[in-house]
Amino acid sequence: MAVVRHHGLRRSGPAALEICAIAALYYGSARLGLLQQLVRGQVTPLWPPSGIAVASLLLRGPRVWPGVALGAFLVNIALGPSLPAVLAIVAGNTLAPVCSYLLLGRAGFRVELDRLRDALALIFLGGFTGMLVSATTGSGTLALAGALRPGDFWPTWSVWWTGDAMGVLLVTPFLLVLRSAGRPRNVRPSRWAEALLLGAATAGVGYLVAGHAPLLFLGFPLLTWAAFRFQLAGAAPCALAVSTFAIIAGAERTGPFAGHDLLTRMITLQAFNGSAALTALLLAAVVSERNNTQREIARACSQLAGMAAKIATGHHRPTLPAAEGGEDTGEKDAGETRTQQRPSPHP
Repeated sequence: MAVVRHHGLRRSGPAALEICAIAALYYGSARLGLLQQLVRGQVTPLWPPSGIAVASLLLRGPRVWPGVALGAFLVNIALGPSLPAVLAIVAGNTLAPVCSYLLLGRAGFRVELDRLRDALALIFLGGFTGMLVSATTGSGTLALAGALRPGDFWPTWSVWWTGDAMGVLLVTPFLLVLRSAGRPRNVRPSRWAEALLLGAATAGVGYLVAGHAPLLFLGFPLLTWAAFRFQLAGAAPCALAVSTFAIIAGAERTGPFAGHDLLTRMITLQAFNGSAALTALLLAAVVSERNNTQREIARACSQLAGMAAKIATGHHRPTLPAAEGGEDTGEKDAGETRTQQRPSPHP
């Protein structure tokens, strides 16, 4: 009995550490997201914790959902408006990534994101569909608690939903890339120079977007460049960076967001963020799928060439299968022949 208890403690120790780490990441990213809050100090156009929660469930499994719930509780307990409302919001923020995880599991999602179907599943199931739960629960709770005016429900709901969805579309792919990140081997110096040039160009475009120039469209050539040349490893960070600069401009009412009300700014901002995420994920998935197909074709051609070379040099000689019972039949025929050739002792 003591051995079983000790074994259970050894297994529960790492699980508890995982839950605490996820709660800490959720809380820290939430504090960063709240720097750009737009509605009631707790609704932002990009909610990174939703992306962290979905990525945690995809990588570590459903057993880490208490970490999501704990992080959501620590964030919302200081925002109010009341303890029952906080618990309802926490429930919505926990159920939304769990629903996304279940939907992605039913769709056969792979964390490598190297297929077009994986990108589409993450966008439409993990982001747009799963996050309906948190937006509806959160906005409805604030409305029932009297924290929102009747006319503010739908603007709050739209910001909440798009913020959570953008967190999944922008942060989750970035974390999935970090999962397999490592120093590339046998990379030419020109490749490193191209990556540095891409990073510098992204920073320059971000500076222009956050300024007074309405140059949001400059982000799309960068996303195309990153997706074609570096696939998800380049497209995911580039999309996150470009969208972050756009969110800063939207919150500060600069650049293309100057002189517009909240609803117009949110429509413009989320249209840009959604287009950036769609462009990055879909292009990266298509290019990765094409590269995988080319490698499979090259491998098959190499195997066929090897087999043809063996046949041409005589190393591969096909043999016909012997007839079943052929040996016995041969012996029987030979015996009958010898019997026929032997002279009979009788006249």
